Amino acid sequence: MKRKLGILISGRGSNMQALVEAARLADSPYTVALVASDKPEAAGLAWASDHGIATFARSPKGLAKAEYEAAIDAALRDAGVEAIALAGYMRLLSDAFVARWRGRIVNIHPSLLPLYKGLDTHKRAIEAGDSHGGCSVHIVTEELDGGEVLGQARVPILPGDTPEALAERVLAEEHALYPRIVADWLRR
Repeated sequence: MKRKLGILISGRGSNMQALVEAARLADSPYTVALVASDKPEAAGLAWASDHGIATFARSPKGLAKAEYEAAIDAALRDAGVEAIALAGYMRLLSDAFVARWRGRIVNIHPSLLPLYKGLDTHKRAIEAGDSHGGCSVHIVTEELDGGEVLGQARVPILPGDTPEALAERVLAEEHALYPRIVADWLRR
């Protein structure tokens, strides 16, 4: 039996697309049951719908955080979701939401954790003079980008690199790393 994965996005959903494509492989341990977003206009929702995947969208504007998260939680549970992958979901999850899904949420972060938690990771790595940037897949906990790291990919920082150029190369690695790590995690 394949496990049911829910994916949370806020934008174009390129990592979501990589997860969906990997889910279609015969040996995949998961199927994508729902793609949900905090932005009803997110391009990734249209892509998911066009590919036959159920979607849910609700703007958090005007809602208390708990009320908004209760709606997302209900949609995930109604879809039978067993685990969640954050794929460019740009909202911080409350401690209560994380606790309800403890050990069943993963995220892809564009740095070699524990370095550069939060935003502007590529700029920070370049400014620090690091030889490599990269990405990490980690378990989501109440601590921002602080859960167990399940896998990483290193990307060289080239002379004259800009944050945008590094981000493009890291994103290509994310698309390869995330589906592999999610599959390994769900096989455990």
